[in-house]
Parts: sequence; C-alpha cells; structure tokens
Amino acid sequence: MEINHYELKYGEFGETIGVQINLRGFDILRFNNISKGTAFTIEEKIKFKLSGFLPPRVKTLEEQVQSSLNIIDKKESAIEKFIYIRSLYDRNVVLAHAVIASDVTKFLPIIYTPTVGLACQQYSAMFRRPSGIHFFPDNIDYAEYILQNYTDKDIRVAVVTDNQGILGIGDQGAGGLPICLGKLMLYTQGAGIAPWHCLPISLDVGTDNQELLNDPNYLGWRHKRLTGKVYYTFIEKFVIAFKKVFPHALCQWEDFSKQTAFTVRDKYIKEVISFNDDVQGTGSVAVAGILAAMKVKKEKMTDQVYLVNGAGAGGVGIADQIQTELVEQGLNKKDAIARIFTMDSRGIVTTDRELEPYKVKFAKDPKTLTWLKTSKDNTLLNAVKNEKVTILIGTSGQPGQFTKEIVQAACKNSDRPVILPLSNPTTKAEALPKDVYEWSNGKALVATGSPFDPVHHNGKDYRIGQMNNSFVFPGIGLGVVASGATEVLPIFFSAASHAVAEFISKDDLKDGILFPPLDQFRKVSLEVAKRVGAEAIKANVTQKDCAFSKFKHNNDPERLNTLVDKMCWDPQYLDIV
Repeated sequence: MEINHYELKYGEFGETIGVQINLRGFDILRFNNISKGTAFTIEEKIKFKLSGFLPPRVKTLEEQVQSSLNIIDKKESAIEKFIYIRSLYDRNVVLAHAVIASDVTKFLPIIYTPTVGLACQQYSAMFRRPSGIHFFPDNIDYAEYILQNYTDKDIRVAVVTDNQGILGIGDQGAGGLPICLGKLMLYTQGAGIAPWHCLPISLDVGTDNQELLNDPNYLGWRHKRLTGKVYYTFIEKFVIAFKKVFPHALCQWEDFSKQTAFTVRDKYIKEVISFNDDVQGTGSVAVAGILAAMKVKKEKMTDQVYLVNGAGAGGVGIADQIQTELVEQGLNKKDAIARIFTMDSRGIVTTDRELEPYKVKFAKDPKTLTWLKTSKDNTLLNAVKNEKVTILIGTSGQPGQFTKEIVQAACKNSDRPVILPLSNPTTKAEALPKDVYEWSNGKALVATGSPFDPVHHNGKDYRIGQMNNSFVFPGIGLGVVASGATEVLPIFFSAASHAVAEFISKDDLKDGILFPPLDQFRKVSLEVAKRVGAEAIKANVTQKDCAFSKFKHNNDPERLNTLVDKMCWDPQYLDIV
C-alpha cells in the first residue's frame, strides 16, 4: 500500500510503536517526527541511504540531550533558549522533548509562561518554519481541504486560538500560535500525548493591534479584526471542517477574549469535543489551590468569602468553578453566588451597570452593598474590608493592585487569608510573593500564576506554588481521549481540582504551599486523566471503544487506568521500517 511520506504504527493501547516510511536519503531528515539526526546508526544510514548526509559519529539520545543542554546553558536570555528549543523541535521532535523532560521545572517557564508571551510579540520576526495551521478569511472556505492535507493524520488534540486574549498582553494577531505550540508541548510532557497527535491552529481574523498593522514585517492578515456575524460565520466554517476531518479529536479553545470565549465555548460544546482552558482550566486549577488552602486552614470552602479581581474570561471562569464546588459542598446556587464577588476596572460588578452577558451571573445588587455610597467608594480595599473577604484572587493583569493595606485588611478577616496574584506574565502579577509574606507576617497562603523564586521568611525558604493550568488541562485532555468521551462535562474540572489538591505532600501543606512542584507534572496529569475518565464513564458519555485504541475498556475504570498508563508517550526514538 502506498503511504504518504510515513505512517505511524500503533500497539493495542493506542501507543506509537514504530513508523513505516516511504522515504530515502535526505528527505528523511526533513521530517521532524522521524528524524534522529546524529543518532541514526550505521546500519540505518546504509539501509535508508543516509550515508554521506550525516557526520560519521553516532550519538545516543542521551548524548544528544547533553550536547543540547550545553548549548542552552550558554544562551543568555530566556527568549534565546525558547528559540533554540523551538528550532530543535523543528528538526527533531524526540530530542526536543527529551531535553525538556530532563528538567521540566527548568524548561516549563521557557517553553510556556512567561517566555511564550515574548515569543508571541516577536512571532513575525522569529518565524523560520511553518508549525501548525493558519486559517484566515482568504482560506477559511477551504478549511476541510487544508485539514485533510495536514502531514499528521491521527490528530487527538488541537489547541485553537483567535489570538485576541493572549496571556496578559492582549491582541497579537497571527502571533498567538506560539501559545498553541506551548500548550501542546505541555500535553506531551504532562499527559504523554505524542507530538504527532497534536495540532496547533491559529484563527487569524485580523487584529486591532495598530502596532502590528503598522509593522512592515507583520505576517498576519493585515486587516482590522472581524466582529459580529462575519466573525461567528468564520468560526462556524472552521468548526464544521474540524468536526468532519477529526470527529474524535479534542478541541481546546485558547486565549479567546472576554465574551467571545464564553460564546464560542457554549455554542459548540455539543458540536465538537471541546472546552476553553482559560475559562474552565483556570477555574479548575484555582479551585485546586483553594481546596489545598482549606486543608491548611482546616476550614470549609462554604465558610469563605471570595473576591476575584479581574472579571475577564479567566476571572469569571474561576468564579464559576468556585460556585460549582460550593454547590457540590452543600450550598444552594443563590447562597454560593452571594459569597463570590467579581471586580473590574470600575469596581465591584453591580447590576445597575450595562454588562456583557458573561459578567451578569456574579453581579451584585448595589442596594445590598451598604458601604457603597458613591462610585468613589467602589475600591478593592473597601470591598475587602467591608465584605470580609478571606480569599483574594487576582486575574486583572494589573501589577501592584494587591497593596500592603489590602493584604493587611485580608489578615483582619482571617488568620490565614488566601492571596492569589495569578496574572501572567510575572511582570503583571498583582503582588510579589515576598511582599505578601512580609505584609502578612507569613500568615497569608500564597500561590501565583507565574513562577517565582522561593521566599525567605523568618529564617526559612518557602517554595511558591504555581497555580499553573498545566496541572489540569493535559490530564483532562488525556482522560477525554482515553475514555472516548463525546463531550467535556463540568464535573471533569471538579474531578481535576480534587486530584491536584490531593497530590500535595503533608510537608508542603505544613509550610502553606498550595501546589505540587512542577517535577510532579506527569504524575499529577495521569491521576487527573484517570479521575476524568472515571467521571466520563459514570456519566455515560463515552464511546463503546476508545477511538484511538484497540484496547476495549468496556466502561471499566480499572481497565481505563491501564489504558491511560500504557498509551502515554515518552521521548524515545521510533523503530523505523
């Protein structure tokens, strides 16, 4: 049978066990999924007509990794290290992932937040080789044809962005694709979903970033951003094509902005297997941190008062997941919502304002806020003081908003207030952890959205837990794929929250640390996947057999657990035939 360049071979668990190639000579080296670079053996060089195209020395993968680490260590900046790893990925996928896996804690901040934000801003200048798919108004009518002709055919997860709400830096036009690339690298590192099952997609509908429109080197569709009916027609065309070509694949919506994030997620939740990580993943990981904090405080979530400072997609997503958890813990919906306050640039969100639909749910009747006499009273400090806030969450993207006064006001409401400055990148954090420790005399329980160095307080170093979505979304994706779930249910995110919270060691909880270390990333992801798969089975939303495996789990959670463990990919070179 004629094959197109190469065809992957799978075992009974859907794991990749080898590759059959229809290539010889230098052409093999052009495909990053199958190239081994200097690791091709002498026998392979002869067999596949590679002799002469590579130097005589044969290196092991371990030797290649060490050589790459030596080069990376000489790079002076994080963005230079990012560029090297991406270029390595473009040449040799296995080696790039083996390098990352050698020290996940070191490399996650380089391949994803905060460095990926710089990569988005410099995307046009950094572009070297195509990665993923760019849809724009001039080619969206051919979306099905383009997807069918993508090199990798067995797509299991796609990360799709419209580039508008990128990681605290806003509209980046075509520059959002590195976010998708980074998220998919985390799917591979965390959940073991092999790179050839991952597809990054940019929905380039233009940009309102005038700096990009004025840049002669800008590579995107050089028009103002589509809006309204034209925008949603564009999205509809993509969804129809994606569903037809990859009917069993998971579609993760990424960095859509504000109302659009909710509209697109809700419209297609039954059409494609999909979720929005900024909304649901952020909510899930935030609740994981809060559940851990309750273990430290030895208190109940139902007794806390929550304020989310930053009522964008992520902030409202957190509020949503908190409300879901409060209801699961016994509150009715009305009482749960009453304990959650959201705040935007105009203060506490209230019902007497004209609001975008996604903000309405948590808007407060101003008559119930007796301390709110005039608009000047509607400040974060007054809200924390008067509503007796015990859990303060920052998603505003505005640095320095959690001041000394505000932290100390929270300390008067609780012996151990929970302070979560989550905005990315690091420069956007609402407060620095070291300041929160100092202002609260070490009482505050702190986690951040970006990585921070440990804080030295009262003669001891405290690791700062990172409330990183990567603790939940890779495992959720693997749980969906492994179980053959036909939709992504809200309970999946609750299951993920509890799985992450239960993974924190007793010693870390004793020190008030709210998240596992990043070197536990893979273990956490697999546990999340098993919990999510079990919920899919319980909810009866699974296909009879996993779409990507001959292994029949027959809706048996134990057999599903075996499948999750066995289908995970580790960066090792494939056998080539």
